[in-house]
This record gives sequence, C-alpha cells and structure tokens, in this order.
Amino acid sequence: MATILLVEDERKLRELVRSYLERAGFTVLSTESGAEALTLATDAGPDLVVLDLGLPDVPGETVAREVRAAGSTPILMLTARSAEEDRIRGLELGADDYVTKPFSPRELVLRVQAILRRGSPADGQAADRYGDGALVIDQSRREVTVRGDLIDLTPTEWGILVALATVPGRVYSRFELINRVRGYEFEGYERTIDSHVKNLRRKIESDPASPQIVRTVLGGGYRLGLTRDG
Repeated sequence: MATILLVEDERKLRELVRSYLERAGFTVLSTESGAEALTLATDAGPDLVVLDLGLPDVPGETVAREVRAAGSTPILMLTARSAEEDRIRGLELGADDYVTKPFSPRELVLRVQAILRRGSPADGQAADRYGDGALVIDQSRREVTVRGDLIDLTPTEWGILVALATVPGRVYSRFELINRVRGYEFEGYERTIDSHVKNLRRKIESDPASPQIVRTVLGGGYRLGLTRDG
C-alpha cells in the first residue's frame, strides 16, 4: 500500500483530498506546514508527495527543491498558478505532474495512480543494453545505469527514457511522449516534456549541452541516440 504525503494549507481542501486518496487505498500523511513536510519526507519515506506551492511558512518551491535533492520521490504539485510559465518552472524543479486549482479530486487520484504506475518495475524482463553497454535499462528492477553509474530517475524521467528506448532511433513527438508517459489523456502543454528531458539530460549526459543519449530532432521531437546491443 503506497503512502502519500499531502501538503496543503487549506484545511477543507486537505481533508477532501485526503478522503479521496484514502478511499483509493492509499495511506495518507498530511500537513499544512512546509517545514513539517520536509521532516515527514525524510522520516516517513513517502511513495509520493502531493504539494501545494502556496504554503504559509516554507515556500512550496523550496520544499520541492529539497525533496528532489534528497532523491527521486515523485512530486505532484497543487497550485492556483495556472500560467504556462508557472507550470514550466514547477516541472523544472522536478515535479512529475502539475495540477491547477480548482480541480477534480477524482482526477487527482487518477494522476497519483498514473505516476506510481510509471515508477513500478516490470516483471520478468531482462535488462536492455545500448551503445556497447553505455546505457543499461533494467525494467524488472527499475534501474538505469549510465557508463557504469546507477542513475536515480523520477517516474516521469524513467518513463521518457523507456519510451525512447522502445525503438532506438525512432523519433517520438512531444505529444506522443506526453501520452505514453502519462498513461492517460493529458491536457497540458507539449513544452512540459522539454522540462523533463532537460532534467533527464542533467543526470545521464556527459555534456547536457551536447546530448548523445537523448537527442533533439528539430521540428520532430526526441529520439534515443544509441543503438541496442546485440
């Protein structure tokens, strides 16, 4: 049973979201405080954080930054900020999804479930190697190794890399990646994929400014720049 850390300062909304998550089978820890959220994130090790950005003490952006610096715990941001640039900034901080208020609690639960599914390992699948072993994707363990180093990816970063590696060299449009990675029809901006790819490149590329693994195809989207071994 997955544990969700819910960080929301509006009491009625916090209780509403908590009730929907619990009905969906999740264990929920909740707080209105950003400072307490950081403590809970460290001590309780939640499987996902639902995070309001407008908190009364520590800004939600700071909470997101520190949670992301500590590991790959998925983050779903809740906010009243609906501008595209706000969405992009949130995703660049490492959020896996971004939900604007007002929102449907049922949709929120579906998004939480989709994020957790993206992070779940596949069963009985052998590791795939690319570029003479420079990149190894082990879906049964949900592990990515780049040049011998184990890389810690968020569920969205993992989903993008696995999607691109399905057919190495094939160009995937931003719209296609959004739908493959989200696992449901995502009414968002295609630029959100660019933010996740930027974060992914920071982790797996020797030089993110000149990527060799995840390559951009102008006017097309992205492709895996390595061929499958064997």
